[in-house]
Amino acid sequence: MSDFDAIDSLLDAVGPQAELPPCHVRRELRERARLSKAQVARALGVSPSTLSGWESGRDPAGEIRTKYAYLLDGLNAKLATETETETETEAASAAEQPVTSGTAPTATPLSSPDLCLDEDGDDVELLVVPEPCVLCGRPAGQRVAGFAQHLAPADCQPTATGAPAAPPSGQPTTQTPKAPRRTTGPARATERSKGPARHAFQEPSGPADLIREAVQGALAEHRGDVDAATAALLKRAIPDAMRLLDETRKGARYDVIAHPWIPDILKKQTARGADQIWEARPKWTRHELPPGRHEVTALDINGSYLSALKTHLPLGQLEHSTAPAHDRRRSGVHLITPPEWEHEAVLPNPIGQRDEPGPLWVTEPTLRLLLRLSGPKHQLCAPPQIHESYTSGTTENLLEKFRIALKDARDTAIEQGDTVTLEYVKAMYSKFVSTMGESNYNRELYRPDWMHLIRSQAFANLWLKALKAHDEGLAVVRAMGTDELHIIGDWRRVFAEGRGVTEVKVKDTYTAGSDAAEHAGEGE
Repeated sequence: MSDFDAIDSLLDAVGPQAELPPCHVRRELRERARLSKAQVARALGVSPSTLSGWESGRDPAGEIRTKYAYLLDGLNAKLATETETETETEAASAAEQPVTSGTAPTATPLSSPDLCLDEDGDDVELLVVPEPCVLCGRPAGQRVAGFAQHLAPADCQPTATGAPAAPPSGQPTTQTPKAPRRTTGPARATERSKGPARHAFQEPSGPADLIREAVQGALAEHRGDVDAATAALLKRAIPDAMRLLDETRKGARYDVIAHPWIPDILKKQTARGADQIWEARPKWTRHELPPGRHEVTALDINGSYLSALKTHLPLGQLEHSTAPAHDRRRSGVHLITPPEWEHEAVLPNPIGQRDEPGPLWVTEPTLRLLLRLSGPKHQLCAPPQIHESYTSGTTENLLEKFRIALKDARDTAIEQGDTVTLEYVKAMYSKFVSTMGESNYNRELYRPDWMHLIRSQAFANLWLKALKAHDEGLAVVRAMGTDELHIIGDWRRVFAEGRGVTEVKVKDTYTAGSDAAEHAGEGE
């Protein structure tokens, strides 16, 4: 290519960008076309998480923007044509029906919906008139999180080909069903009858297969060189973790909102500075040991960040509130005045070592820990005072399938002595947590709120292990970070020893006491 050809190519790229509809319209077009995020993302050459960002606030640029605009324009045109065809068919069917007395009920939203909670703690709206389930299309009598769907899996089944779905008991059956959606030919009905139904976007491999295939591929590429294969897997741990997340979210009730609006308190104040969130990281050493010399065991808590993936994460955009009470159905960050802590001699302060007094922004795990310690069971402190909050609806199981896939792979690797998989899995969950904030290494997921909450949950988990040891009569000597707990006493009657995520292993042992107190202060 000559210099002028390169310039001409550059000039051709300069111009107005393709126009895109609003974010909610983009999602609506995809859902009306019954396309999954995986289908659309694969066609555009991006990840489903990136597509989620485009449907919740971000805009693509360059050539990919042009492709995305072309797809949306095509969907809009096809859906408009299809709607016209269905309207004409329904009008023709209605003209052939005899006129009957009475008026069929319409699916009007309830002005004052009856709400209850399902087993996951989500709001369930009871509908007067059933609406099509978003999963199977059959009439459903409830809305969950704003979407009509069945609560019992047994009720959520596709109807037989050509047979209209029967309405729930007690509902009128005189309504004329809509004409079926157009197909490209009669062969489509024949294809549906062959074997069990399966979406075209579903791949035969599952989460465990993704991890196993990645390890096998790296070992094959590097001809069995364990060190080289491990190094290659660690470099790709972040994109592989995002791919695993997408796989585990298939068919899930909630979408992962990858790039929501974030309040200023969650943004870094300077390029190399920090935001305003206090994670309550433990950094505590007991000042006075019991009289005499003691053998201290330094315990290592296995998979601390992996266990912390099970925490109450906010689903959508954080909303501001000045309510003084805590709503357990929501999660986020809170400005609180922490209570006085009077047990520093034997237990670390649950908010960590903080020099400045007064209010501070803490995460959901820290607030829940303080509320738990102030409750009737423990009564270790007064309740924290809540001044304001940024929260959203929450679920504790948003990353549960992701966590279980990593945990199972870790357990299998330990059992088989597979160091490659073990290091790969560890890098996946640790880098997943550390790069979901303001990081250049992971642009598919921007959730600094999640990052702080998961870290704080790991710190809270360590603190609760210290409390358990104290309640069982052991002397807690030190609590540091997410995984270091020093104990005096028979710790094996309190904690199970091993390499599993629910177990602990010995990191070190040393002697401490009146003539060896310097050991207790090491590492500060």
